[in-house]
Amino acid sequence: MAGILDSVNQRTQLVGQNRLELLLFRLAGRQRFGINVFKVREVLQCPPLTAIPKRNKFVRGIAHIRGQTISVIDLSLATGGRPIENTKDSFIVIAEYNRSVQGFLVNSVERIININWSSIMPPPKGTGGRQSYLTAVTEIDNELVEIIDVEKILEEISPSPTTITGNVETESIMADLGDRTILIADDSAVARNQVKRALESLGVTMHLVKNGREALTYLQEVAASCQDSVTEKIGLLISDIEMPEMDGYTLTAEIRMDQKLKKLHVILHTSLSGVFNQQMVQKVGADDFIAKFNPDELGDSVRKWLHAD
Repeated sequence: MAGILDSVNQRTQLVGQNRLELLLFRLAGRQRFGINVFKVREVLQCPPLTAIPKRNKFVRGIAHIRGQTISVIDLSLATGGRPIENTKDSFIVIAEYNRSVQGFLVNSVERIININWSSIMPPPKGTGGRQSYLTAVTEIDNELVEIIDVEKILEEISPSPTTITGNVETESIMADLGDRTILIADDSAVARNQVKRALESLGVTMHLVKNGREALTYLQEVAASCQDSVTEKIGLLISDIEMPEMDGYTLTAEIRMDQKLKKLHVILHTSLSGVFNQQMVQKVGADDFIAKFNPDELGDSVRKWLHAD
């Protein structure tokens, strides 16, 4: 256990060829869960928690860690399970999502595994309950590992604004886009809907997909009907980085290697804020990186790259 706790920070620098590292943990039951190590700052034994008035029911309290006050979210309770009872013997996974730092209370932490995104699959269709909080699943040691849609939990606790202000030049966006479509790729339903609601106010046409593989297939199908470039029909791609089957880095690299796709502007729009590897963006050829979620920044980036054509 000490090795896991001591090494998490050093391992957050992994950005690979469609690969990731998952920190495996358990909540109030036997089910295994995973979180991308790239988003984890550290893991530590749960310190004493201070209760706060009128807190969200999923927030067990606040912790004072290294001079910073951090809200601690009971991940079991937030995903429809029973609360984690013995906090003093539990752990906090401190992670950075969407420009903020949170602590996730978990019952136990196991180990870190290295895995290919192609082994990460979308959750089964038609499932309810806790399954609605899943963004992906995978199999480790013949056991199902569930990857939680943290953005859904955070949105329920503190909803993000999705309205673009009047400062964004809507007329310029419409003129540059014309009758083309903006493609949006994100495995989180919450994140897809955030982008959709923000861009709807600009009057643009959008097509939404759930991962990089779906995005690439869609682009190739559209490109087959284009004379020269997919940009005749697709104006822009807004893509998450973390997605099952194919991540945003690999998707961008595949686009740049395809003669009919390579002119397409790509905005990587991700919750990987703070520890983001800018060199990787340049390596795969993305045009821009935006940390989730600021609708005005997204609108400005859309305007910039549509106008760059």
